[in-house]
Order: sequence, then C-alpha cells, then structure tokens
Amino acid sequence: MSRLFWLGAGVAAGVALSRKVNRTARRATPTGMADQLGDAVRELAEAVGSFGADVRAGMSERERELHESVTERTGVVTGGREPRAVTLPDNGNRQVTRMAGTLEEAGSHGRRARRAGR
Repeated sequence: MSRLFWLGAGVAAGVALSRKVNRTARRATPTGMADQLGDAVRELAEAVGSFGADVRAGMSERERELHESVTERTGVVTGGREPRAVTLPDNGNRQVTRMAGTLEEAGSHGRRARRAGR
C-alpha cells in the first residue's frame, strides 16, 4: 500500500513539474514572447484610454464649474452647457452637436467628427 502511495505521489509530482516546465518553455519562445508583449501593449493601451477618458471627464467638469463661476460672479452666461449644432462642409453637411464655447479652428472639426463617426 505504501508503494502505491509513493507511486501516485511521484506521478502527480512528475505531471505538475512537466506542466510547469512546458509553460516556462512556451513563454521563452518567440511566439510566447510576442503574446506577452501583445498582452502588455493591450493593457497599456487600455490604461492610456482610461486615463484619457478620466482627463476628458475632469476637463468637462472643471469647464462646467468655471462657466458656473463666471455666471455667478458676473451675471454673463458663457454658454458652456447648451449644445449647439454645427454644419461641417467636409462632413457631408451632417449636423454635429458640440458644446457651445468649445469650438476650435475649422480644420479640427472635420477630423474629430470623422473620428467620432458623425
């Protein structure tokens, strides 16, 4: 009975060790390294995208606060909240809704609208 136990323990240890060695060897191959690099780049891209979304949300929040502050102190409505439609000639004359007061040069509207799929 003792021999059967040790035989089973040896087989289990051998299988576990073999799997670990195969996994490590697979990581060391060029394909394994490419997979790891691809995963790392994918994670980095997601982190950068998330950071950009957080920055944009913070910018919008701060812009709204500044508009409210200017409105409270001066009584002048800066128009930061009302969306307005802009007709873009290089966008097939489709309507694009933008926040008032955030429009930039005419060249950047078409590019941003195309990226946004509008």
